[in-house]
Amino acid sequence: MDSKKTPKADLENKKIIFRQIGLIVALAVIFLAFEWKTFDKTVEGFGDRISEDVQEEMVEITIQKKQLQPPPPPKKVVVLNLVEDDIEVEDDIQIDVEADQDTEMDEYVPVEVDEEEVEEEAPIFIVVESMPEFPGGIEKLYAYLGANIKYPQMARESGIQGTVYVTFVVERDGSVSDIKVLRGIGGGCDEEAIRVIQSMPKWNPGKQRGKPVRVQYNLPVRFILQ
Repeated sequence: MDSKKTPKADLENKKIIFRQIGLIVALAVIFLAFEWKTFDKTVEGFGDRISEDVQEEMVEITIQKKQLQPPPPPKKVVVLNLVEDDIEVEDDIQIDVEADQDTEMDEYVPVEVDEEEVEEEAPIFIVVESMPEFPGGIEKLYAYLGANIKYPQMARESGIQGTVYVTFVVERDGSVSDIKVLRGIGGGCDEEAIRVIQSMPKWNPGKQRGKPVRVQYNLPVRFILQ
């Protein structure tokens, strides 16, 4: 069977031309794609934010305080005592209005006021050349304590015993003063030790360079249950 197509209508002959045209179009599109330029969109009027540190001015706040005026001083009330003319008023000071340069005046004698002499407190020594001593010596001292101490009932019932350390000052006349407990045991023993020392007879005072002086003395007082 013969073909009815004319040679002009046969597309097979034009296949090479169409292929070349397609290649040219494709190359043109690729070239335009590479050459195509795009621009970023920008908004005019808005740039980068710039932060600036603006120092605030510190304004001192001043408060005006009203000056308080001190209250006015109280008014002094003067009391006038009215005296009748016929009443005689005795004056302690007599003034001679007729005195002149030739008038003899009594000599002024100042009134003497006796000023009490304030005796300075003598220093207290701890160690002296001749230490104070109980009359009769240390044996008489312990004998005195043993004979005069009364064991407190509270300490006896509680079974409290031990040594109370007492300090005192032997004055220049041998008397005892400023009695203090350095270490006690309680139960009424501390108070009893102070009582016995207060009732002591006068000591032989301590001496420094031959003169009696005040000396601090420490004494242990023992309380033993029998």
